[in-house]
Amino acid sequence: MIETPPAPAKKERWTNQWLELKAEVIDTGLCTGCAGCVISCPHDVIGYNHEAGGYKPFHLEEELGPDDCIHGQKGCTTCTRACPRFRLWEAGANEHLHGRDREPDELAGIYQDILLTRASDEMVHKVGQDGGLVSAILLWSIENDYVDAALVSYFENRDQSTWKAVPGVATTREDILAAAGSRYTYSANTLAFDEARDQGYTRLAQVGMSCQSSIAPTMWDRKIGKVSKPFLFNIGLLCSKTFDDSIFEELFWAKYGIAKSEIVKMNIKGVFQIWMRDGTFHEVNLKECHAWTREGCNHCPDFAAEHADISTGGIGKDNDWTLTIVRTDLGREIIQRMIADGSIEARPGDSDPGAIKLMRTLAAKSRERWPQSAEASVRIGLPEPKRKGA
Repeated sequence: MIETPPAPAKKERWTNQWLELKAEVIDTGLCTGCAGCVISCPHDVIGYNHEAGGYKPFHLEEELGPDDCIHGQKGCTTCTRACPRFRLWEAGANEHLHGRDREPDELAGIYQDILLTRASDEMVHKVGQDGGLVSAILLWSIENDYVDAALVSYFENRDQSTWKAVPGVATTREDILAAAGSRYTYSANTLAFDEARDQGYTRLAQVGMSCQSSIAPTMWDRKIGKVSKPFLFNIGLLCSKTFDDSIFEELFWAKYGIAKSEIVKMNIKGVFQIWMRDGTFHEVNLKECHAWTREGCNHCPDFAAEHADISTGGIGKDNDWTLTIVRTDLGREIIQRMIADGSIEARPGDSDPGAIKLMRTLAAKSRERWPQSAEASVRIGLPEPKRKGA
């Protein structure tokens, strides 16, 4: 007798909406402010506070108040499908990108290669952060027709004296160089999606913090539909935290007399490094900056931008090389082509073992911030917390 194999279990119907998103992610402090829910909402009823002390989504309609949504009650689920912190988000994105979940020892996520790279173009190298890799990738990917625009951040009104980061669309060399450099405050670059769409761009690169780099893979895994289709290429920025904009006035100016209008460059290399227009240089102990950590970073478990095609960051002994974590086939294709045509220089990542060790250490520390009361799989690979008195 031939036994008929059992039918595969039906996938449970997704019914989660704003009601669950607000209760489980926003109200619990898991929300990073990535704005995935905002850009995905087909009814335009989710707003966003892009100001100091804010960086959170909120509900705009009055019918059911701030905690529920009339469209959600009627079956709309896009906001929870887009959220890369709602329930089982990490495993789903990993399965979609790599066909498997990460192993316990892969605390920095799944990857194919680790390199140290920098831009070959002198201007891109000079203007960009830590070797200018991200700027070089954007220039190359547009010139070689992989994408037609990128979601990035600029200084507000393109005025560096403000040091206020705002989302924008980059399509030209001038745009990309204007967007170069790190701010260390937050910009929900995904909010530039509508601007890109209104301008007719349909093939987008996303540049963003680690939380933002998980948006598109989460959307794809949860089959959100057309809003996810323009996202073709994903560049993630290594990120342990960002700071509230108020740090400029309340710490840098109030304690050290550092005027943000005179700052020309910032970096973090164990300390907060600040270069001034008059050529002077300041270092601020990072411990002093902790009080200005943006609320959305307090529970973020992803230092290494684990769901990007390419993750990048300026950690390690060299200021002008970028630690480059190549994660997907698309990321490897682009990096290898850029090396082959001389657009970037590259050397093995293990030529700076300290950088790789630091990446893994910071990745583990970031995962430790994820609450034990939230989705348990995110903490897999961490040692069990010691019990008091044990």
